[in-house]
Amino acid sequence: MCVPQKPSGISSDDNANPIAPLDHIGYMQLALSEAHESPPKPSNFRVGAVLVDEGNNKILATGFTLELPGNTHAEQCCLQKFAERNDIPEERVGEVLPDKTVIYTTMEPCGLRLSGNMPCVERIIRTRQGGKKGVSKVYLGVKEPEKFVGENTGRAKLEEAGIECIHISGLEEEILRVATAGHE
Repeated sequence: MCVPQKPSGISSDDNANPIAPLDHIGYMQLALSEAHESPPKPSNFRVGAVLVDEGNNKILATGFTLELPGNTHAEQCCLQKFAERNDIPEERVGEVLPDKTVIYTTMEPCGLRLSGNMPCVERIIRTRQGGKKGVSKVYLGVKEPEKFVGENTGRAKLEEAGIECIHISGLEEEILRVATAGHE
């Protein structure tokens, strides 16, 4: 499958977005191109994510597994990069996220981290705490395979917190191929 090239230099100040509004496959392909950037390792999945202001069709941040120091996940990288661009700590991103913020992720966000780091589900839910708009939807490429933590309850936790989870079908085979590169 041909994966579109990631637009170079994406930042929160960019107005040009090559992806049409509500082009869920286009955004998932961009997340997949992010996943390709993650180093293949037997101990994690290669995941990509894109944080989007759906109201204005603006890419807020992108991320991939292990992009930032500290055994980071894709969704975590998106939120950390957005926080850095806005000169705030990550736990305060919900205060400045646009009203219709969504995240596209090639794999269901983790509900448990064996490393002891905060799970991505909790990071996403935290964007809405205290009555903040935060992330309102999570578009998923695939459910997390049960290889590392057993059944992932991430989707259920997100939905319990009022965050809509929507599966974007059509790229599952490619997502899993990329995600499991480096596994035996």
